[in-house]
Amino acid sequence: MLGIVAAVLFFISFLINAADIGTNDVFSSVNIMLLGLTALALHVAGVGAGMPRRR
Repeated sequence: MLGIVAAVLFFISFLINAADIGTNDVFSSVNIMLLGLTALALHVAGVGAGMPRRR
């Protein structure tokens, strides 16, 4: 799930950068890209995957 979130954030960052949309400092393309990298790192680390249940 976090991998999909990362992909969406990267796509939004690309659109902001490609269209030269003037945004404020909080929603700049670099900040959104860093949020995507954080989500991708959490995905690779296994956060949100759930714990295997033992019977």
